[in-house]
Formats: sequence, structure tokens, C-alpha cells
Amino acid sequence: MSVRELVVLGTASQVPTRHRNHNGYLLRWDGEGILFDPGEGTQRQMLRAGVAAHDLNRICVTHFHGDHSLGLAGVIQRINLDRVPHEITAHYPRSGQRFFDRLRYATAYRETVGITEAPVDADGPLARAGGYTLQARKLSHPVESYGYRIVEPDGRRMLPERLAAHGIKGPDVGRIQREGALGGVSLEDVSEVRRGQRFAFVMDTRLCDGVYALAEGCDMLVIESTFLDDDEELAVEHGHLTAGQAARVARDAGVRHLVLTHFSQRYTDRGGTSRSSEAESGGEFERQARAAGYEGELSVAHDLLRVPVPKRR
Repeated sequence: MSVRELVVLGTASQVPTRHRNHNGYLLRWDGEGILFDPGEGTQRQMLRAGVAAHDLNRICVTHFHGDHSLGLAGVIQRINLDRVPHEITAHYPRSGQRFFDRLRYATAYRETVGITEAPVDADGPLARAGGYTLQARKLSHPVESYGYRIVEPDGRRMLPERLAAHGIKGPDVGRIQREGALGGVSLEDVSEVRRGQRFAFVMDTRLCDGVYALAEGCDMLVIESTFLDDDEELAVEHGHLTAGQAARVARDAGVRHLVLTHFSQRYTDRGGTSRSSEAESGGEFERQARAAGYEGELSVAHDLLRVPVPKRR
């Protein structure tokens, strides 16, 4: 049975808090697992979430700031320790090759698993797997950063009433699907387009063309909302988004399920550095997203949250 869901391993930006681990996100896409931005502590969060190294097929790093990449060393060593039986591909900005190399070989260990390095240096498709195409778009951040997008090819949905009207039934249904026509009846006559699903992962960035291109028409958009709207100047200065900005992107792009994450530690009052417990709980981020006009499904992420990708339309 195919499963498509997001497993949130961590949601903090820059530094972890008592309630938020550094970043880490696993997308289960049918039989594959794609790990995005493994920050420090990701290996332990995987254990808590019931995610094994064997579940991983790809690792996608948006950029080489520590909260998005310091967990690579532990994850890669765990992949080797557990002798994962399949090859794993790693995508990351080519400009950060020296950082990837240092993290991959941070300490001594026995390499038992092939890690295919597939660095990113331009917009466009990165890989075509059995059920999707992985794409990248450049973002706007103080260091080079890319967002990722997964696109499933469109299919076709058979329409029983049209099949019946043309007298097509039994084995002939499969035949017209395979051959595209049967006895003067085309596949288009008895079916309609079933739009493939789309998923996007957008981390540290200001508003830019890449953000909108990644989000366009997505069934699920995972996007940073480091700041609340009152701190928009800080967001622009440091290369981040606010909750309202992220929600307006989702609104304009027709996103079905918006997942806000990557929250600044300034919005917690549990460690004495307080702004508001309401923001820490996510209520203020949700309010600002709704105030921005986003009306679809909305999740304000917390560690170990599991979010199913919406069913096909």
C-alpha cells in the first residue's frame, strides 16, 4: 500500500529550544524516503519518530547553515552502520561541496554503503525516479540555497459511465489503457486527466521567483516562517520569511496543504528569552497565516508531527 506523508523531525531555526529540535523532515513517497535538511540531532529524532536508516533513499540539503546540515555526519554514519542495502543519493548546493565533504568524513568509520553525490548548481530537474521528478530552484539567502519540488506525472482516470456508453468492459478496459484506442474509441473519449501530485520544500529565503515557482499548484508546501509579521524587517535582513508572507505565497499558488515551520527561538517564553507563549504554541503563526487570506489546510509544525499528503483531486 502506497504511503505519502511528511514526518517532521525538527522545527527550530538557528538554535534548538527545549521543545524544538533542529530541522529535519522525512517525506515518505510510496516506497521511497527523502530526508530534507538534517540538522543536529536528526539521528535521535528519527529514532523517536520510528524512522530507520533503511527508509532513506535520498538526502536533500537546501544550504549549508548548521541548523540544516550538521546532522549529516551522524545520519551518513548510521546509514553505514546499519548497512543499508541500497544506494542513497545526496543533493546539495555544489558551492558547498567542501562542507559536504567535511560532514561526510567528519570522523573515522567503515564505509559500507554507496552515497551518490549529486550536487545542484542550477534550476531544473535533478532526478527522475519511478513515480516522480525531483526539481530544484534557487532561493534568496546569504549563502547559496535551493528549494526542492517533487512532481508526479499526470495520469488518467477511467470514467465508468463513458466506458459503458461505448460498450467497453472487462479486459478491454486494460487494452484501451495500454493501446490508447479501441475500435474507433480513443482513451480520451472514456477518461480524464488525473493530475499528478506536487510537493515543495522551501527553507531559508526571502521572497523571490524561486519561492513562487516551487509552490505553484502544490498539494503540500513545507515552508519556513521564521518570523511573525511584526518582524518583517528582520526577516528581509536575514533572508527569511514571515508567517504572513509564506501564507500569501500559498494562497496565490493554490496550495492545498500549507505546513509552516523553522521558527525563531525569540518566540518562546520557556527559557527566559521570551516573546510569547502563544507564538511558541503556534497560535499566532496560524492566526497571521489565516489573516493573510490562506484558506486551505494548515499545519503549524511541531516536532514528531506526521502530516499525510492530501489525496489526489
